[in-house]
Amino acid sequence: MIAKQAVHKLFFALWPDEGVRQGLVRLQSPVRGRLIPPENLHLTMAFLGQQPAEALPVLLDILQATHMPQLQLTLDCYGYFKRPHIAWAGMSLVPEALLAAQGELMARLEAAGFSAATHGEFKPHVTLAREAKEAPAGFSGEPVVWEVRGLALVESMPDGRYVPLAENR
Repeated sequence: MIAKQAVHKLFFALWPDEGVRQGLVRLQSPVRGRLIPPENLHLTMAFLGQQPAEALPVLLDILQATHMPQLQLTLDCYGYFKRPHIAWAGMSLVPEALLAAQGELMARLEAAGFSAATHGEFKPHVTLAREAKEAPAGFSGEPVVWEVRGLALVESMPDGRYVPLAENR
């Protein structure tokens, strides 16, 4: 009998603190669709998919080596990805430092032999709902200001929870 190899569904993300998380929940209020549970709200920097357990030490090294500057994100607009039916919150002005950090992460992953999916050009966003018909008509209320302090390696568990394995702060 062949032993089943342990695999982990992994991604790199910006992981919000509780204050930001509550702001993101507030942004979900006008969204129609299957809302993302508050504890799973995040901004994906690179999706790795299924990875063998042996990849974890290399990915943890990449996490620690990747420079994630302290920066401020202002989530002040809604968007919609038509094909996967995803409503999201994003930034009308994306900081260059965020794009540079994501580029550095992708370069480190590629150099180590990982193929990370960004589904085309990196479009930083927080998914608010799946199975959505559209984005809310307009943005009203207060933007969510997020003081980013680090990057996380996160595992998507079979029960639907997202669990940060490690962060570089």
